[in-house]
Amino acid sequence: MYSNNSRFSRPRSGSSRSSGGSASFGGTRYGGGRSNSRKGLKQNIHHSKFIKAAKPVEAEQYVPTHTFSDFNLHALLKKNIDEKGYVTPSSIQDQAIPPALEGKDIVGIANTGTGKTAAFALPMLNTMLNDKSKRAIVIAPTRELAEQIEQECRSFAKTSGLSGALLIGGAAMGPQLRDLRDRPNVVIGTPGRIKDHVERGSLNLAQFSIVVLDEVDRMLDMGFINDIRFILAETNEERQCLFFSATLDPKIQQLIGSFLRNPVTISVRTSENSDNVHQDVVFYGHSSEKLDKLHDVLITAGVEKAIIFDETKRGVEKLGMELQSRGFKVDALHGDKSQGQRAKALRRFKSNEINFLVATDVAARGIDVADITHVINYSTPNTYDDYTHRIGRAGRAGRVGYALTFVSK
Repeated sequence: MYSNNSRFSRPRSGSSRSSGGSASFGGTRYGGGRSNSRKGLKQNIHHSKFIKAAKPVEAEQYVPTHTFSDFNLHALLKKNIDEKGYVTPSSIQDQAIPPALEGKDIVGIANTGTGKTAAFALPMLNTMLNDKSKRAIVIAPTRELAEQIEQECRSFAKTSGLSGALLIGGAAMGPQLRDLRDRPNVVIGTPGRIKDHVERGSLNLAQFSIVVLDEVDRMLDMGFINDIRFILAETNEERQCLFFSATLDPKIQQLIGSFLRNPVTISVRTSENSDNVHQDVVFYGHSSEKLDKLHDVLITAGVEKAIIFDETKRGVEKLGMELQSRGFKVDALHGDKSQGQRAKALRRFKSNEINFLVATDVAARGIDVADITHVINYSTPNTYDDYTHRIGRAGRAGRVGYALTFVSK
């Protein structure tokens, strides 16, 4: 994790992200998250539910009332924002940053990929730059998302002197314990590992007065509700809470009612991601022809970049190896992979070094890659909610995506 006196701005000498080395607010050793996959009975979903034409909704052009230079931000943040080329904020940034800078609790409802990270990271970092005694904890559902948040925070806080720690399960405790002893300004992590540190006494959340929950709906869907309640109850009573979610269901509303005070609710959610996804099925007969059917799909024109979902870790590993042997540029992503292997697979996928990523549901949560053309359900999902989570990986950034679900005759 972070070495003694490590900062957002100065990576540890010889660190390597791909090898799981350490760096300041960056190349932290990433590890596995606590397993929260739901083992319930599989729903019997009729194949007609997997067939639907895309109905893209052209979003109205949002006209922001601010530019980033208008926000009452610390000069260093403005400098780093300018270096990143940010000029005009997205709708969630434009509406959430001003009240968050005033110290108000925020409930932000927005689609994935709308810039939520900057909407909470900039006010959070601004508070700590103005008052170094302030500390913040950011909770995300998956290690991949936690890593993305950490990267964004590091770029915004470059040369600030602020320090951070990334707490994700599956990694060695030693480096994390060392980082926590240095009293980092920002702790970013997944619920299970954060709770582990609280219970062993290595993390005192009473010292944290800024609490961020990102993708709250996904955390609750993954079974983290009790961990979230435990963590929130341990934080400073005089806290500012910034909650961001794609939906606002009764469980989230109950959480808000328990822990937030007169929050400002900002909803900029547009259509469902799946509205931009053309959905169809691929029928197969005997299981022996299923792989050949997949092969035919992957060599079809227009199938440029795809996530292929399978049900089990063993199935994902086996399918990935089979596709590799057939000459496809593919990697596998599942819970038995080390965080270094997972980070490498995602990096290769994002950079188009590979075209296809075979994954389990839990391993693929938190993946935000804008140019995925296809989602292929090689195994049918356990629930229809899982299905919508899966296919939402395609059709990002206003593009039309495609989802194909394999169904036995």
